[in-house]
Amino acid sequence: MYKFFFRLVFKRMDPEQAHHLAFRWIRLAARVPVLRTFVAAALAPRYEELRTEALGLRMHGPFGLAAGFDKNAVAIDGMAMLGFDHVEIGTVTGEPQPGNPKKRLFRLVADRALINRMGFNNEGSAAVAERLAVREPVFRTTVGVNIGKTKVVPEAEAVGDYVKSTERLAAHADYLVVNVSSPNTPGLRNLQATEALRPLLSAVREAADRTVTGRRVPLLVKIAPDLADEDVDAVADLAVELGLDGIIATNTTIARDGLGLRSSPSLVAETGGLSGAPLKARSLEVLSRLYARVGGRITLVGVGGVENAEDAWQRILAGATLVQGYSAFIYEGPFYARAIHKGLAARLAASPYTTLAEAVGAETRKATA
Repeated sequence: MYKFFFRLVFKRMDPEQAHHLAFRWIRLAARVPVLRTFVAAALAPRYEELRTEALGLRMHGPFGLAAGFDKNAVAIDGMAMLGFDHVEIGTVTGEPQPGNPKKRLFRLVADRALINRMGFNNEGSAAVAERLAVREPVFRTTVGVNIGKTKVVPEAEAVGDYVKSTERLAAHADYLVVNVSSPNTPGLRNLQATEALRPLLSAVREAADRTVTGRRVPLLVKIAPDLADEDVDAVADLAVELGLDGIIATNTTIARDGLGLRSSPSLVAETGGLSGAPLKARSLEVLSRLYARVGGRITLVGVGGVENAEDAWQRILAGATLVQGYSAFIYEGPFYARAIHKGLAARLAASPYTTLAEAVGAETRKATA
């Protein structure tokens, strides 16, 4: 039904307009008590065997919504209603900003992919923190907060910008993510170099600890799939050295060649980050490499090209304790999370593992034994 509706309605709309329309519907449904209960019963059934502990947190399952969909923390309950076990909001910047000029979001339907050059459009960390502070949760879900650099802030002053957002948002985050891997903010990816990343992560960690004294806020970094293998290793080693809680692998890619894209050349040529199915292989490769390097010492989150339960299962076997999706949600619709949970439960039951935790990294361990 959804795929028919997508072809009939959403496919004919500007992608950003379609996103806002769907977003409004989700938020509206979550505000109506009887309706949200019915929707959650249909789309968010719980599987006891999928219960997950990660980052010191207990979650209904391992599958969550990646950052980028809910930039301003306005639909957390709506996304939990649709079955996402955790919701990562953002990316949030120190100051509000409109993002890049429109048109800035493109569907590559033939490739089940998206290209975006949104540019961290958001209301800023002060406004988002205020919204999170007064939020009264309807559904229990884990909330991650993804922070990035304000575009007008020079690269040399990036640490202060991240620290400002940390001081405002850490108290409201179940976990915090430092995003240094979006291709749509000039100079941002330069911060992935370890000589720049070390002081940045150290400052954010110190700010989180100074701001939130009653608990430790888990800190993760999100990296790009375009990093060279030796740079992936360097980030993994730095994460262990600094006592980071996790790494999210991966963000969108600026690559186009070698991905077998079938969409029109003019569409493929649009600048911005490519997400969705074409990212699947490289994202999985980076994840496996990270797990081979760090093992179970830090939590790995697999994202990029997760279209179905098999993709999520492969991420877990490669080393991901948590898995995220976003682009496939646009194409699969409201039953996306439900199908992944059902498929994961079936795969776990058919596997030699008694728990998901046992399955984490199993294939990578075999390959490196």
